[in-house]
Amino acid sequence: MRNERIADDIYIFTSEIYAHVTATAILTDEGAIIIDTLPLPEESREMAAFVRRRSPQGVRYVINTHFHADHVNGTYLYPEAHVIAHRRCREFLLTFGQSALEAAKAENPALEEVQLVIPNIVFDHEMALRLGNRLLYLLHLPGHTPDNIGVVIEGDRVLIAGDAVLPVPYFTWDQALPRSAWGDWQTLYHTLQRIREMNLEAIVQGHGDVLLRGEIPHVLQDQMQYLDCLHEKARALLDAEDIRAAIADSIPEDCAFDTEERKSSISSIPLDGLVRYMHQANLLRMYSDLKAQQTTA
Repeated sequence: MRNERIADDIYIFTSEIYAHVTATAILTDEGAIIIDTLPLPEESREMAAFVRRRSPQGVRYVINTHFHADHVNGTYLYPEAHVIAHRRCREFLLTFGQSALEAAKAENPALEEVQLVIPNIVFDHEMALRLGNRLLYLLHLPGHTPDNIGVVIEGDRVLIAGDAVLPVPYFTWDQALPRSAWGDWQTLYHTLQRIREMNLEAIVQGHGDVLLRGEIPHVLQDQMQYLDCLHEKARALLDAEDIRAAIADSIPEDCAFDTEERKSSISSIPLDGLVRYMHQANLLRMYSDLKAQQTTA
């Protein structure tokens, strides 16, 4: 795990084990606020020890940006904290969180000590949280999942985006989960548009590097163009005989928009190449949705 300080008493922790997932600690004179918690106990414990050394008042709040395990697994390490999330995050964890955790433990013994924690403070649209000298605004930013939230740190104008912002936009779908827990590309598009209008100094992505003020408008515009392009490519594949074979060589750069002034931020390189899998999963999901619409028309 690596960590960096991006402002006074704001630390970003990035997993070196799993997909460069991020977590954030905000230290105040009345205790700490944790936003996401890393996926595996080895790194989650390292982060918790770091925070406790610097915050003798303890951790007052843990904020789960969405229900995915790589963001909530470490919550159990902060039993003294209130846990905040979107209302649907609480519903998803209550409905299938324990069964998903047990299945993950069966595949990965490193997760054996992890315990599911259900959020005890929830909201639907927006929520303000003040602790010490820090004021945070929690916002519903759906699309990656229906429950994804972001946290704006007032004053610093930093957005902790959860997975609303990633190196390549990703609207999740998992056939092991109910469709109500899946993402949606059009909703994600509008969320990216909303974030682009926020006048931010920095964005902490759910996975990958921090985005800084000068690059934010360009990166988010690239991502919205990517989603439009992906939709066009999915339409062009509707007559494919074998869709998986048809997308096997597709890469994110197929939807990059380079100009003489600037090279697109869409790339296969981030997250150790995981973005290629994300891109192909996006394309397959869009194709599946369009095919279903075609069938019912």
